Amino acid sequence: MSQWDGKSKGTVLGYRIFVFLIKKAGIKTAYGLLYFVASYYFLFLKKSNQSIFYYFNKRLGYSYFKSKLHVFKSYFTFGQTIIDKIAISAGMRDRFTYEFDGVEILKGLLSDKKGGVLISAHIGNFEIAEYFFGEIDVEFQINLVTTDLEHSAIKNYLESISKKPTVQFIIIKEDLSHIFEINAALARNELVCFTGDRYFEGVKSLEEELLGKEARFPAGPFLIASRLKVPVVFVYVMKEPNLHYHLYTRRANVSHRDEKGLLKDYVLNLEAMLKKYPLQWFNYFDFWNQIKNQ
Repeated sequence: MSQWDGKSKGTVLGYRIFVFLIKKAGIKTAYGLLYFVASYYFLFLKKSNQSIFYYFNKRLGYSYFKSKLHVFKSYFTFGQTIIDKIAISAGMRDRFTYEFDGVEILKGLLSDKKGGVLISAHIGNFEIAEYFFGEIDVEFQINLVTTDLEHSAIKNYLESISKKPTVQFIIIKEDLSHIFEINAALARNELVCFTGDRYFEGVKSLEEELLGKEARFPAGPFLIASRLKVPVVFVYVMKEPNLHYHLYTRRANVSHRDEKGLLKDYVLNLEAMLKKYPLQWFNYFDFWNQIKNQ
């Protein structure tokens, strides 16, 4: 099945090792250890290898050998984003440089005093977005709508070593009480953020073509965002060479109660990012539901 199961790879011990290296030897030294980690993933994680190979080979049209090479590069790049997230959240933000594309849109959301909805994806390194906002001297509260499946021992460990984050979590609940929390956050002129590219079994989904093939997306973010009558923007934080990050903000074309139109616009934006940053697609599961013999 193409839905995500809510589980991420890695162990607390592995994260502890990277944190030790970052603090004692530096960020780029910690990158060096990733050659071993990425090699392990490349050699032994059959299901995620098949899924990410399909993305490179069938959806981006890379040759067999180029796709194989990019599977390894993908794991390595993903590891770099994790190391960067640890370093930045632990107080080493000044080791990185930042570039803003569309920052005036974010500032406009605040000046309008209506709150706003951000929709991102599991590409790049959106989890460090809150640290970007400090660079543009804009103070606001971000509320990340998520599922408690994403809470884990690793997440708890990272929170224990990080500076207190400004992000608050709104947990999706079966009784739909999270809708009231979302409305309350918007009433306080806060931003509510969704990721629009992973759905779970039993959750309503919408279908749209991504990179030439139909895929399923969670309906919730697009249903909610198209009904709230607040500004909606797409936001991505993409990794560049030399400890540099690029934040992209694009205003969504959204009509009231047109969740399918909003999803279409989202997919077009997502495709543009993937074509520019093909290695930063971090959905290591059968996204297009095409992998056989799992």
